[in-house]
Amino acid sequence: MTARTRTDALLLAGFCAFLFFYGLGQFGLIGADEPRYAQVAREMLERHDWVTPTLGGHAWLEKPPLYYWQAMLAFSLFSVSDVAARIPSAIDATLLVIAVYLFFRKFRRGVEVDAALITASCAAMIGYARAASTDMPLAAAFSIGMLAWWAWRESGKRIYLAAFYVCIALGMLAKGPVAPVLAAFVILLFAAATREWRALLRTLWLPGILLFCAVSVPWYIAVQLRNPQFFREFILEHNLARFSTNLYHHPEPFWYYLPVTALALVPWIVFIIAAIAESVRVWWRERKSPPTEPDFQLQFRVFACCWLVVPVVFFSLSRSKLPGYILPAIPAGAVLLADYLLTHLEQKSPISKWMVLAHALIASAPIVPAVLVGFAVTRRRPPAGPFMFFALAMTFVVCVAIVLTLLSRLRFRMLRFVTLIPVVLAVGAVLKLGTTAIDQRLSARPLAVELASVETQRLPLAVCGASREVEFGLSFYRNQAISRYESGEVPAGQHLLVAPTAWMDNVAKATAGRRVSFLGHYAPQGLDYYWVAAANASH
Repeated sequence: MTARTRTDALLLAGFCAFLFFYGLGQFGLIGADEPRYAQVAREMLERHDWVTPTLGGHAWLEKPPLYYWQAMLAFSLFSVSDVAARIPSAIDATLLVIAVYLFFRKFRRGVEVDAALITASCAAMIGYARAASTDMPLAAAFSIGMLAWWAWRESGKRIYLAAFYVCIALGMLAKGPVAPVLAAFVILLFAAATREWRALLRTLWLPGILLFCAVSVPWYIAVQLRNPQFFREFILEHNLARFSTNLYHHPEPFWYYLPVTALALVPWIVFIIAAIAESVRVWWRERKSPPTEPDFQLQFRVFACCWLVVPVVFFSLSRSKLPGYILPAIPAGAVLLADYLLTHLEQKSPISKWMVLAHALIASAPIVPAVLVGFAVTRRRPPAGPFMFFALAMTFVVCVAIVLTLLSRLRFRMLRFVTLIPVVLAVGAVLKLGTTAIDQRLSARPLAVELASVETQRLPLAVCGASREVEFGLSFYRNQAISRYESGEVPAGQHLLVAPTAWMDNVAKATAGRRVSFLGHYAPQGLDYYWVAAANASH
């Protein structure tokens, strides 16, 4: 290992450790998905069942098992916790960053560190690397597969094509048929744009297809044999119906993913747009007179554009939209920018002043919301005076530093360094100033601690009017099935009950004839908790 390689390894390890791993447990699992996925993995581990995902003891067939398998291994090594539930995504993001580095070191030498760090520092990468969800496993497997396909395209070595099929099979195990469908559309669009139809046909390699089937198909067969309802629930409802209908109530306008993608690519979005524009302009100029030999540098940019565009357009057509759906497109923007950067470093190109100013503003702007995130989640007014002045002054200083650096003689060579400064500051501000508020306001972990403190014995737990986030969060942190009054699931025996304060009348009706004791109020989320006597208990 050379000195430069050791330096690169230390640099990537340091940034991945900070951006993806540091402070993973400073706030509890948030939303409905994080605790639900973690609980599914825990139940599979407790039953030593690697085939059927279950939630509350019942088959839960919405997602394939790759994340659950990873979380089961993490739970086995580190015990069950919210940190262990998030480790798989952090590891997947790190593997993707390493793959980007190795790809550029082999095929685009000179900006391999830039490419890896640009990938690692995109806002969506940082956010989803810290989430217990299926989004990062899919994005990592799919993106590494896309890099492997191009490595085969440029080198002709079948080992890369085999790696492509394995990665897409892992994507199939991460989130289902969306992985091979997106891969097929990306390659098809690239073949059409470059008139390289032979590359499309050569991709259909029988050993690779058999390898894909060997990796992905056995679980699908096993889960179908054990759960005859799997095809209907997973394929028809959670794939086809989710795409074509608003069955799961996530409607958004057609253009929804344009701003989402732009935010996901912060702080690099300005230069990524410039890279897209330049790539399209050169491709358009060259398309009528293609060279006798493939221009791999231009074609790689076209390929990266196709990879970026296809997930955004595909999910824009879906009737159900969530931000994480387009995560597989984000690494494409990073590698496209890295290749653009390589070209301009070689040509020693100047950077236009408007691009410098726009980039500086966008790159430094997240510092302010990062500093104020605690006030945002608690809906409190931030204090005026020194606190706000400090946040704005820091942002202004960073913005000016970026402008002056990029307008100096170093220009593109310093782009990575000066842009990572506000990224580190923003992530550090959230972890230092916002985690307590996020934990109290968005996670069920503090509430679970309060409930445990008032129990003299372990009791069943029910909710009435509480959100799905509270229900699934309590299910994970208490490791028990949660009954819901609105669904008619009123436990006959004594139990604890959690309900919003505004639902007091509903609680009184549902518990009529039973002794109820108010135990406490969890102010950050406006929830009351009660002890409810058994149905046949005397007054």
